[in-house]
Amino acid sequence: MTVNDFTGLYIFMLAAFAGWVIIGNVPAILHTPLMSGSNFVHGIVVVGGIFALLNATNALEQAVGFTAVLLGAGNAAGGYAVTVRMLAMFKSSDAKPQHHKHARAHAHHLKKA
Repeated sequence: MTVNDFTGLYIFMLAAFAGWVIIGNVPAILHTPLMSGSNFVHGIVVVGGIFALLNATNALEQAVGFTAVLLGAGNAAGGYAVTVRMLAMFKSSDAKPQHHKHARAHAHHLKKA
């Protein structure tokens, strides 16, 4: 390993530890804003993975770039889905979609039978 490899590994480990400490101390009420910022970071991971794929010179670099794009896109999509679901919890009960009313009516109908 070269000095640049060790420097990159050191920066990665420092960032991972800092992220773990910061995320571990976030109160539950701030989860949704934190997810929004996390989705932004995963978008940058996808861009970095695409950049790695475009500049890959061997199969290992291609595999790392592909994995970065795949995991970053999955995390971003999952994060947006969770954020939408969490924000839906803050809506009033009058704004619920129609399918919930039909599900309750169907359940009530099954109880009568």
